[in-house]
Amino acid sequence: MITVFPYRTVFGDVDMEVSAVTVDGASLPYSRISKTERTVALHQSGKEHWHTATLRLDARLPDEEIAAGPWEDVRCMAVVTEKATNTRIVTRLAEQGTGLYHGSVELARSAHLNRATVGLAVVGTVDGIAGRLIGSADRNWYVDLQSATPVRQREIDIVEVDFRDGPEAWLRPFKDAPWLVDTSGEIPTVLINTSAIEGFTDILGGTGGTAGEKALRETMSSQIAQDAWTAMFQAAISDLELDEDGTPQLPGGWRGSVLASMLPDVFPTLTPTDALYEIDQRRKLGFSWSEMQTRMQYAAGKRSQVTKRLATAIRSVRRATDMGER
Repeated sequence: MITVFPYRTVFGDVDMEVSAVTVDGASLPYSRISKTERTVALHQSGKEHWHTATLRLDARLPDEEIAAGPWEDVRCMAVVTEKATNTRIVTRLAEQGTGLYHGSVELARSAHLNRATVGLAVVGTVDGIAGRLIGSADRNWYVDLQSATPVRQREIDIVEVDFRDGPEAWLRPFKDAPWLVDTSGEIPTVLINTSAIEGFTDILGGTGGTAGEKALRETMSSQIAQDAWTAMFQAAISDLELDEDGTPQLPGGWRGSVLASMLPDVFPTLTPTDALYEIDQRRKLGFSWSEMQTRMQYAAGKRSQVTKRLATAIRSVRRATDMGER
């Protein structure tokens, strides 16, 4: 839901990114930092037992609006939280001029358990009251202490089940499908059919194999991911709540996370609020919905890295073919 403040807040874009990470003074490999997913993966960081992770942060504020606004003593604060440990750390970033702020936050391993959130808050004095929130970054960063891969969205289950003869009768009409995405529950679930294609689950769940098997695994994984992103996005926009003015609101839970991740790619020129309004209008009035499907497919493909993984698979096949012809 969107919070309404009884005073003027910043309208322009407020953004933040993690530019570098060190673990006990040693640089974390760039493969553990994903700007697309806005996630840092600290598990298997190269040190089995570490004490402190330091995140270098760069923030950008709409400088002209800040300068012309009714605010005083504007400050840019990085906020680290984790519900599992009830941790909250607030660090002020230093102003570098022209709307740029830099600084770092430290995460003590002993203070965090699973997944910490790094947000950005802009505070200032408004109407004589200090410390009022006047802006924040639209998208947070996440620090995952349990994952070796920087993936933002983890609220999804992957379950292997026999569609043909398994216990779930509702799956039997889909016995020939290699997988399905179920978004009807509290958590989206990717159902992998163990009886559709012989050897399918062995390849998909394997970790080694030939170059061709690895390429096939990557291609299958990206296709499943694209279907999952598409299904979750469609579910998230199917029943948007409206405020008193009829403006659609960002839902909570995994639906809100999916929309926050995909909307910048579905409508890159619109703010999340305007993008939701555009989707709601298209659905109600029925115009340009086919183009909406194209945008959705593109965004899901980008999230699942279909192009990158398909290109890798093609290169692997070509190398194998070239070696076979020699």
